[in-house]
Amino acid sequence: MKVYTATARNYSEESENRMHSDAAARGYGFAAALVPGVAVFGHMATALTQALGTAWLSGHVASTRFMKPAYHEDALRIEHERADDGHQVRCLARGVLLAELRCKPDAPPPDALAEMPGGKPAAGRQQAAWELLHVGEPFPAFHWKPDVDEHLTYAAQVEDGLAIWRDGDALHPHALLSTANRAFSNRFELPAWLHVGSEIVLREPVRIGDDIEVRTVPVEKWRKKGHEFVTLYVAYLAGGVVKTEIRHTAIFKVARKAA
Repeated sequence: MKVYTATARNYSEESENRMHSDAAARGYGFAAALVPGVAVFGHMATALTQALGTAWLSGHVASTRFMKPAYHEDALRIEHERADDGHQVRCLARGVLLAELRCKPDAPPPDALAEMPGGKPAAGRQQAAWELLHVGEPFPAFHWKPDVDEHLTYAAQVEDGLAIWRDGDALHPHALLSTANRAFSNRFELPAWLHVGSEIVLREPVRIGDDIEVRTVPVEKWRKKGHEFVTLYVAYLAGGVVKTEIRHTAIFKVARKAA
């Protein structure tokens, strides 16, 4: 097993998602503002890149789930080991398992949902609500053309100074998962929500300068313990080629803890 260390940073304190502010997060029973889950993923992704270079960004499936939050300036312990079918990465802080990432080769064929065109443009953003999220009804698509500055900012947010990100043109995986968040927030206002897990099918690297069409379709929603969940299917296409598919799961309405 290889062990890496990093420091969690809450770079989203001013974002629309108030879970990244102390006052709102404490109102939901957390100790302080939450570090974005996509940043925790980004730290774990660094361990995979240390081991595999950018090879894991082609033909692999990376599944991540978040069990506990990271807080600003948490000392993160990242553990990486080979598993029978690939690689396993764990992120711990305060003696607690925060998240885990499993990565394996042999990506499945593209989902037919990738061929579904974007929905009609919405008349502004409404706050996400159960009755407004329709399973199988696509969001309006949008285009994303990541540049070098965006790429390096995402790498810096997770303290990833690997030369491979400076010298190559493959986009940092932190940017890939962060844009799945954006696929949700482009469509709805999300004043307080939690990212709880993602399954990412990495077909080929998204590259700096690619003109990416982002297509999004809600595929499941459910209620549990007062929370309201949704899973979004998000596809990144460049020149009609499916480069990345993500099943992105979030609690879009978080139950407040009883006083």
